[in-house]
Amino acid sequence: MANAEQLKALLKSHMEGDDDRFFSVAMQVAAHEAKLGHGKLAQEMRTMIDEAKGRRGVGSLVSIGRSSGELVNLLEASYPKARLSDMILSDVLADQIKRVIREQRHAGRIVEHGLSPRRKLLLIGPPGTGKTLTASVLARELGLPLFQVRLNSFITMHKGETTAKLRQIFDATSQTRGIYFFDEFDAIGSQRGLTNDVGEIHRVLHCFLQMIEQDRSHSLIVVATRYPRILDHVLFRRFDDILYYDLPDKSQIAKLLTTRLAGNAVKRVKWENLADLAMGLSYAEVTRAANEALKDTLIHDRARVRIADIKAMLAERKSVSEKLDTKNE
Repeated sequence: MANAEQLKALLKSHMEGDDDRFFSVAMQVAAHEAKLGHGKLAQEMRTMIDEAKGRRGVGSLVSIGRSSGELVNLLEASYPKARLSDMILSDVLADQIKRVIREQRHAGRIVEHGLSPRRKLLLIGPPGTGKTLTASVLARELGLPLFQVRLNSFITMHKGETTAKLRQIFDATSQTRGIYFFDEFDAIGSQRGLTNDVGEIHRVLHCFLQMIEQDRSHSLIVVATRYPRILDHVLFRRFDDILYYDLPDKSQIAKLLTTRLAGNAVKRVKWENLADLAMGLSYAEVTRAANEALKDTLIHDRARVRIADIKAMLAERKSVSEKLDTKNE
């Protein structure tokens, strides 16, 4: 059973309305019961905690949806189902994400010792390498809603409007705990010395730096970019951790293809050989090629996905990717 200190912490967090602290202590109690050999009780407690977090997440979405003003137009709210086990990651990146999740789950213990859990993250990497999926996974693993900032509704050319909208978003981080995801942040985070910069963006970036520095909420702020070189260097100091994403290597592509198609493909497929054909593609592009091969099989009423079908779809994605790269040069 819970010890005296844990019982007092549970009561205190409940009376203060600190759900995060309450869940953290409850998970500690469940872990203690598991160590004592009370596996069934520990699992029942974990299930109850997960269900409670889920209900809280749905409630958070409702509160955002009922918000007055423009906030509902600035944030796209969802409650993702993707798990960390769904991602194919390098060992380094997987360890970084797991560390963030662990620190958040034990946030109460960390704060008690005058420390802060990681919650301000910068994700850097090419499109389709898992940055958005990471934000979704963090939301699912922590039982929190995901709020994606709609930059098209966020940035305006009218003086003061964008910074006012930014203030609304940071106010929301304190009112509703969640994952607040700024994708393609280079749109407002570019270096202040760039000649094509606009005066309003100068002000927005300065405002963002101040707000993220002053933010003391329990929400996670996740910022993603594909162009780290154009980001203002002062940004990097504002984050607790920087995660780098790369295109998948041969073994990761083979694993992704196997995961997506092994149950529906013909026998004796040499996935490593197919992975050779897909080198240079992102995770998203490989996944799309696999899905296209499976759809083509279903449309033509074939029993199994053929090797030729997979090759054709990978080649098609490779061709599209190369053309896009040429246009962007």
